[in-house]
Amino acid sequence: MNDVVAGIARLLVWLVAAAAGLVMMASFAVAALVLAAAWGLRAGWARLMGRPINPWVMRMDPRAGFGTVFRSARWSATSRSGRVAPDQSGAGAAPSRRGGVLPGAQEVTDVEARQVR
Repeated sequence: MNDVVAGIARLLVWLVAAAAGLVMMASFAVAALVLAAAWGLRAGWARLMGRPINPWVMRMDPRAGFGTVFRSARWSATSRSGRVAPDQSGAGAAPSRRGGVLPGAQEVTDVEARQVR
């Protein structure tokens, strides 16, 4: 009797998984058909109006990602607490942008400073 119940349970799980897969595949197919129909209508309208048919593209500037990271809070002059880092307070500002000192270097206590060669 246990084999019969286990077989029925296995069959039901397989049927549910197969149905879920079919529903997902059908939804992807419908989404692809909707996008294809929208692109076809757009291309048809452009051809009817005598305009060039432009492809849909994702415009991405690689410099934008770098700029986002560079302007993030980690690299800015103010720390997360809102206070200005000691090396960039303006009193002893070096001629270079950072003065050769990394933000938060004064808080490090477990290393000894050595001369840079």
